[in-house]
Amino acid sequence: MSEQVILSSHWTVECVRAGALVWLAEYDNLVVTAGRNKILDAVFKSGLATPTWYVGLVDGASTPTFAAADTMSSHAGWTSNTAFSQTVRPTFVPGTVSAGALDNSASKASFTMNAGATIAGCFLVDSDTKTGTTGTLYAVGTFTGGSQAVVSLDVLNVTVSLTVAAAAASTGFMPIKEEVFGVYHP
Repeated sequence: MSEQVILSSHWTVECVRAGALVWLAEYDNLVVTAGRNKILDAVFKSGLATPTWYVGLVDGASTPTFAAADTMSSHAGWTSNTAFSQTVRPTFVPGTVSAGALDNSASKASFTMNAGATIAGCFLVDSDTKTGTTGTLYAVGTFTGGSQAVVSLDVLNVTVSLTVAAAAASTGFMPIKEEVFGVYHP
């Protein structure tokens, strides 16, 4: 029997202005190749997991596009938004791993905006450098309802939920093609 797994990241972003919820966006992100490679390396090869991950914002001034091959140093379809007051990207502080899932709902990544901007989505990376283009990009994506406007002093609270789930199970047996006297027997 063989089993396949699906890596997914689900994001919830709340925009709070003067104590009131202004908008809420929920969406799933693309787990890029570099992120999948990081998991394989840390779990099965080197054992060196990245100790800390950080949340970044995707700028929505233009319509972003994403590719599985995106990395922090090469992602022509989108840019990072840095219109927040923190000097570094907020830390992703995960809770307990349970049932193949992990999230930061008890300690959301929080951004205090310091200018008006349009935010299209978020990403997860292992570098806290606010304007940085280094580190391993794990996931990136956009709000399903379109980009959202923010103003100075808005607070964005970001919840990241990471899941490893079983895909449809397989018996592990592949049909064998036999040709006996020109007759195909699946």
